Parts: sequence; C-alpha cells; structure tokens
Amino acid sequence: MPSIGHAPTIPAMQSGTPPARRKIIHIDMDAFFASVEQRDNPALRGKPVAVGGSALRGVVAAASYEARVFGVRSAMPSVTAKRRCPQLVFVPPRFEVYKSVSQQIRQIFARYTDLIEPLSLDEAYLDVTRDKQGVGSAIRVAEHIRREISAETGLTASAGISYNKFLAKIASDQNKPNGQFVVLPQDALAFVATLPARRFYGVGPRTAERMARLGIHTGADLRAQSLGFLQQHFGKAAEYLYRASRGEDQRPVRPDRQRKSIGGERTWAQDLQQDAELVAALDAIIDIVWERIARQSASGRTLTLKMKFADFQQITRARSLDAPIPDRASFAAVAHGILAGLLPVPRGVRLLGLSLSGLETPVADAGAAHAVAEPVPAQYLLEF
Repeated sequence: MPSIGHAPTIPAMQSGTPPARRKIIHIDMDAFFASVEQRDNPALRGKPVAVGGSALRGVVAAASYEARVFGVRSAMPSVTAKRRCPQLVFVPPRFEVYKSVSQQIRQIFARYTDLIEPLSLDEAYLDVTRDKQGVGSAIRVAEHIRREISAETGLTASAGISYNKFLAKIASDQNKPNGQFVVLPQDALAFVATLPARRFYGVGPRTAERMARLGIHTGADLRAQSLGFLQQHFGKAAEYLYRASRGEDQRPVRPDRQRKSIGGERTWAQDLQQDAELVAALDAIIDIVWERIARQSASGRTLTLKMKFADFQQITRARSLDAPIPDRASFAAVAHGILAGLLPVPRGVRLLGLSLSGLETPVADAGAAHAVAEPVPAQYLLEF
C-alpha cells in the first residue's frame, strides 16, 4: 500500500491572521483516469500514459505522472503530446469505470462528513468542522481518508487542509502526488503572500501577463492594491482577488450545489480562415467539453457556440433541445449543426468555445443532498 505523505506547514505568522471558522479538506485524486488505467493494466505501470484519442484530432483527457515529466497535459492535442513524448501510450477512456471508482471514494468521504461538495469525479471539498468519527483533528481526518482510498481502491489522493475552500484547494496541490499540506489560520497571510499570482483561481496566462505589466507577481503584490485599482483592471474578478489575497473566502461547502453550465474554449495562435480548419478546431473543443461533461455525469438541453473573430468581435449561437443530449455523437452533431449555420465566416476566427447548459446532474448521495452547511458553525469540535 502506498505510504501516506506528511503534512508540513509554513512558518507561523504572529499577527493579522483571520479567524478559523471552518475545517475544510480538498481531496484531489492523483492523475485519476490514468492511474485507474495503470491499476487495471499492470503493463502500463511506470510508463507514460495518456487517456484519450491518438488520432490526428484527438485530445489528451488525462496524463500519468510519467507522461507529465515530458510536458504532456490534459486538453493538449494528441499530436503535440506524441511529439513531446514519442513513447506515450494512448488508452481510450472508460468513463463508466471512473464513475464507479468515484462512487467508492464518495462513500469513504461520507464516513467522515455529510458535507461533501464534488467538483468532478476526482476531486471534492469536505467540511469536517463537526468531528463525525471523533478523530480529533482535520489533519488526521485527511490522513484517514487518503489511507482508506489507497487500501480500498489501490489509488492515491492528495489533500489540502485549511479554514476555507480557496486555501484548501491551493494546499492540495502543494505535495502532489500522494501527499497533503495544511495552511493553519495563523499561517495564512504569509502563505498567500508567497503564492505566484497565476495560482489564484481564474488567473490564466493572459491575466498573469497583464498582472506582470502592472507589477503584480505574488499574493503580496495583489494585497498591496486597492479594491478600486483591481476593479479598474480586472472587473468582476476584483473582489475575489482582493479577498483571496487576504486569505478570505466565506463560501460554505454545498452538497447540493448545481453547476449552471459546463464548457470550454480555445484561442489559436493563428486565425482560422477555412471551413475545414473551423470544423477540425470544433472537433478538438468537442473532445475537451465532452470529457468535462462525462466527468460531472451531467446532461443538458442547451448547447451554445461562442466565436471570437480576429478583430475581437464576438458572437454566440445557441440551440435548445426538447430532451437532454444523450451522448457524445449527439453533442457533436448539434455543435457542428450550429457551426454549419455560420459558415463561411467573413473574417478570421481566433477563438472557439462550447458550453452545455440547462444541466441535469444526479444526486450522488440522498443523505448528503439534505445536509446544510452552516454559514458560521456554532462550535469548533475539530482541531487542525
């Protein structure tokens, strides 16, 4: 059985720390799809593995850690992945298997808390403020959960522990794979101050470049800015950035949280001009978005195509069906039908995106569906 990693902390800060309101754990399975494939096929163990299609227009859905060494990442075109790692082994996805394993893991979570907010098949937030099993500390709860996942599924998970969702999610990435990290309330401001700006949720490459031009490179740089300054330069994201840079996040864990849409988009370095280029590009977006839909076990009725032209003008076109889109083939057919109505395009296209809305997602646990996360728990029964 894989060993359980330790839970280091950063040096404590003596003042200005936010109050501890909750005990939150973010669990993130390690290279989940690829690890399931390596578990089930011993011949794949130790080899660079990509889950996804190897065809010309295929996309990597997940990559093993052996593949990541070569720079292979999820959502990467398969041809690019193969170029970076010629020995890469492609395996077709088995979403029903991944869903089954995810349900096993969810049952383990439920032993320790009724407040479980799944983000996808391979990650979830847990509010363990109430000590359901009498374990004694959130750190030990995370260790128990990871040990049981390993024993019962043969897979490893990483965990982040803190007093809010923002910090727990950041922390779960600190000691991957098969490790955990805790950010204590008294350590939070020092921890956030050292974070690269790009690690804040929603800060992609373009936003990071804009921040760099403004002299913002770290959490400390973000914290030094006024809310007005951030609103001027980052619009709706300003309040989140302002509060996160101060270690603040009051969002409760919501077992019944429903996503409004699932989507994805991609910007091309060179504008797409020809119909065939746009059709091929849309196929790549379909692969990315359908993989996300399958991860969520979701279905929806409305598909929206987003197109941004070379001059940055943007249009969207949507199509709503009478029943949820049942499978990838139907999803692709609707998407291509929308695109066909826009061809030929009058000017180059720099971005394409798809989103599915009108979602219907199954309730994973009937008991959890009725659980309610307290805005501020009355008692703190569990220590860090």
